[in-house]
Amino acid sequence: MLAILLKTLPFFAVIATGFLAGRARFLTPEATGQLTRFVFYFALSAMLFGFAANLSLTEIFNLPFVLAYLLGTSAVWGLVLTVALIRNTGREAAVFEAHAGVIGNVGFLGIPMLALLMGPQAVGPVLLVLAVDLIVFSSILTLLITLFRSGRVGADTLRVLAVGLMKNPMIVSTVLGMAWGATGRSLWPPVQEFMTLLGAAATPCALFAIGASLAGRRPDRPLVAAWLSLAKLILHPAAVAFCALVIFSVPHDAAAVMIAAAALPVAGNVFILAQHYGVAPQRVSTAILISTAFSVLTVTAVIALLEMT
Repeated sequence: MLAILLKTLPFFAVIATGFLAGRARFLTPEATGQLTRFVFYFALSAMLFGFAANLSLTEIFNLPFVLAYLLGTSAVWGLVLTVALIRNTGREAAVFEAHAGVIGNVGFLGIPMLALLMGPQAVGPVLLVLAVDLIVFSSILTLLITLFRSGRVGADTLRVLAVGLMKNPMIVSTVLGMAWGATGRSLWPPVQEFMTLLGAAATPCALFAIGASLAGRRPDRPLVAAWLSLAKLILHPAAVAFCALVIFSVPHDAAAVMIAAAALPVAGNVFILAQHYGVAPQRVSTAILISTAFSVLTVTAVIALLEMT
């Protein structure tokens, strides 16, 4: 485990550096927001396109993999939702707690870290996890909140949802990359070099932005946030592991990537959605802070355990 910790530690050290920069006001919240936008719309998109363009569709899509991840994630989502409702949490807040319990920081942290630690063969499975999170579970969240507030889900809701997906640069860049990969042709060398150069900025900038964005967050309901962190860091990878290895017999290498991705801390975009809808943003923010801090050990332990099996 020490060897894995020494590999993961630099990633979390960059997050810690961003956190300290944010706390010292060396980087203002506005600057952090602009850095995040650069990563989201340019650097990470270039990385995703470059990865997807060099993979075939068969290397990315695998039905048993998708079903295993869907079942395991849905089980934890349902558990967290049930616990929230038993605590008499409002329906909207309960849905956001469930979302925080299963949506990990796959884009900003998972893709660069797992691709480096688990090799280039990890890229396809990580992209598939990201796609399921964005297309399935984020859509479920939006539909439920709309249903709770208006009492119905109409064509306008579906249109807004579809437009939102089509405007998400992570989805667009991945789909365009897959479309190019389906042609079987290599990228023109200058284009490949451009994507590689711009994409190389994604990892350090994304990690730094994660840390800086955590600096200004105030703890709220720490016990609830600790429960959500436990669900995300422990229960989610355990449920996904059971579904992948026992129920659907997903090949070990792909299953290992799925389990490692499920062990990632709560994603920052859950807070963005919570803030957008005005539902428990501080609670979600605290869960992000706690899960990110403890993921230094839990993600390391999960990857070390996967390498032993």
